[in-house]
Amino acid sequence: QVQLVESGGGLAQAGGSLTLSCAASGRTFSNYGMGWFRQAPGKKREFVAALRYRGRSTYYGDSVKGRFIISRDNAKNTVYLQMNSLKPEDTAVYYCALVLSSWIVTTEREYDYWGQGTQVTVSS
Repeated sequence: QVQLVESGGGLAQAGGSLTLSCAASGRTFSNYGMGWFRQAPGKKREFVAALRYRGRSTYYGDSVKGRFIISRDNAKNTVYLQMNSLKPEDTAVYYCALVLSSWIVTTEREYDYWGQGTQVTVSS
């Protein structure tokens, strides 16, 4: 089993920044790919970003490309999502997820474990 716990969500102003963290436990974290997804009210869950097991390869959804940065610290079993130039449309519950593969995965259904989510609200 894997436990994922997100933190760092909250309220930010448009143009501001927030950094989310996701702490993992229960498996050898450094062997697996990680991703961030988000879900706004009334919308489907959306892919945000993902990275490979060592963090050297990353991939972003079009809506966040150039503004968000995903990274990981395998020594701390933690993945991060640095969110810059925030927009009101970034408002959502953000979820981290782990896939039992070393590769980048962008499809929600392929992820094996999920955190409980953290709310991010961006005011205009």
